[in-house]
Amino acid sequence: MISFVFSIVITIMGGMVVNSYENVNINTKIEEYHENTNEIIAISEFEDTDEVFQDDVIDKNIWRLEIPSIGLIASINEGTSKDVLDEYIGHFEDTSKDNGNIGLAAHNRGYKVNYFEKIKELEIGDEVIYYYNGNKRIYVINYKTIIKDTDWENLESTEENKITLITCVENQPRLRRCLQAIEI
Repeated sequence: MISFVFSIVITIMGGMVVNSYENVNINTKIEEYHENTNEIIAISEFEDTDEVFQDDVIDKNIWRLEIPSIGLIASINEGTSKDVLDEYIGHFEDTSKDNGNIGLAAHNRGYKVNYFEKIKELEIGDEVIYYYNGNKRIYVINYKTIIKDTDWENLESTEENKITLITCVENQPRLRRCLQAIEI
């Protein structure tokens, strides 16, 4: 009986040692990852503080759209051809990439990627986050409509900073869903 209890204690202690080793191993891997990645960290402009602000600087190579309310995080690429939209959110080439009206398009169903599949669920006031050229801009949806596929008015240049999101309307080949968001 004593040998049985002793073997149970040894087994439990052995498991604790293995778990301890696994935790140390995981922590070591996390530390190595952080040491080996090119994380961008911005140092505060104030000379008398050691605070670090990680959200102030963004990799200039990131061109991305995020819409938290529908769980969207996707890269953007130039153009709206099928090849581009099969992998990315496409940027309408005749619209701005930075200030003014930024025009973006994506598939919503039936393709390899359908980044705008939940776009019809967006509500006025939902947040849209746009990353370009090292900048992060936050917009809120303020306009939703259905337009003809030949209606380019919503993509015209503006003084106001906004994003225009366009996708097809299900089973309506001549119509497009159009949402606009203004910068806050």
